[in-house]
Amino acid sequence: MPQLTRLALCLLAACTAPQPQPVVFRDATAPIYSAAAFDPARLTGHWVQVAGFAPQGHAPCGPGAVDFGVQVVWDLCLASGETRGAAALNAAKPARFDLAGLPVWWVLWADADDRTLVIGTPSGTLGFILNRAAAIPADRLKAARDILRFNGYDLDTLVVF
Repeated sequence: MPQLTRLALCLLAACTAPQPQPVVFRDATAPIYSAAAFDPARLTGHWVQVAGFAPQGHAPCGPGAVDFGVQVVWDLCLASGETRGAAALNAAKPARFDLAGLPVWWVLWADADDRTLVIGTPSGTLGFILNRAAAIPADRLKAARDILRFNGYDLDTLVVF
């Protein structure tokens, strides 16, 4: 009986153990803005992840990709590691997308020609830069970084692939 009691206590402790807190990459007290006039149809097609956030001292998993259509299909390098999935594109608001299993994505910025896209979340647990091609010009990368900084992100943890 004492062994059963010890086992039950161990199981109970494991079930009630605190879950690790997600890593946050932005100051949650800073304002964050989504592109209110953004038309989701502008997203259609293939995008390459050219940057993402990783905790300091952690090696990133590498560039990912997102395909926008009726469904969103993603293979991204996020702070938690490589994340893959697919979900219907649910745009309750023009620049905010609710994808199963991930925080709501906010489009923080898209360049005028729809070549570069910055995605973030109010919680700051994820943020990344997408580009139509694997190589992003320095001026658009700087603009994307400036948008992230403006929205409270800590650029010391941004990894460019």
